[in-house]
Amino acid sequence: MADSLFRRTARVIKKSQLFGFVKRMIKEKPLGTAGALITLVLLFTGIFADYLAPYGYNEAHVVDKLMGPSSQYWMGTDNLGRDILSRIIYGARISAIVGLSASTIATVISLILGILSRYLGGKFDLLTQRVVDTWMCVPQLVLLMIIIATVGPGMLQVILVLGVSWGIVGSRIIRSAVIEIKQNVYIEASKAIGCSTFRILLKHILPNIMAPTIILFTTRVPNVILVEASLSFLGFGIPPPAPSWGGMLTGSARDYMFIAPWMAIWPGLALSIVVFGVNMFGDAVRDILDPRLRGGAGRFGVKVKKTAPKKEVNAG
Repeated sequence: MADSLFRRTARVIKKSQLFGFVKRMIKEKPLGTAGALITLVLLFTGIFADYLAPYGYNEAHVVDKLMGPSSQYWMGTDNLGRDILSRIIYGARISAIVGLSASTIATVISLILGILSRYLGGKFDLLTQRVVDTWMCVPQLVLLMIIIATVGPGMLQVILVLGVSWGIVGSRIIRSAVIEIKQNVYIEASKAIGCSTFRILLKHILPNIMAPTIILFTTRVPNVILVEASLSFLGFGIPPPAPSWGGMLTGSARDYMFIAPWMAIWPGLALSIVVFGVNMFGDAVRDILDPRLRGGAGRFGVKVKKTAPKKEVNAG
């Protein structure tokens, strides 16, 4: 009886927290709300691309090559007669898969490296941080191009390479969060009563760094999408005929840019809107989850009260 009551109470608290989060998002972060809607549209489009796209992403209509936007082809066709709208819709699936998968891998690696590095300390922390420093010294785009050129292009390779690379770099943020948690009294108390290291990390360290972890994940997604597009544009990402937005901006799009400008405009516009929206959503989540900004004057709609300067009274 008591156990079921406790579970019900926990569910009610979680629902109230989620409702409060959504309420604050809508009230205080209008740009973040717009970004959340764009993110939901991206996920919805990626999941139901097979039903939303009017044609296959590689279905060519030779007779309709380089046709401008019309009632049949809303965004026109490319040099092979493929519907650009359909390719952009399928490209949303690629961006969603790469962004979410690589960000998840990066977050897990950052958690493992950051928590173990700071909690264990000593030589392990010193060695780990020097490896991270060395990794961060190399220009990331050049390093990614070299690695992908070695392992070969493809969606799986791009996801793994981006996940590992961003995970190593992001471990610094997790390590900084663990520094504050490790100094708390309940960590020392857990050690005193004989808790194992694994239990301390799982029950005490990890739950208390979930806020920066969620923030790290949400800010990683747009960066991963943009880097994947950059790699595909340079020919090191997802190879054709897969409709990556970055890949749609290179090759034939550059050759026919002046004859059929819609071949470059629509993929670039879709990429810009998605990266902007996910960035705004990530920034809003960061501001809402940061307790230092709660109730402060930096919130949307909160005005700073100006106090009149006190007049000096002459003693004489």
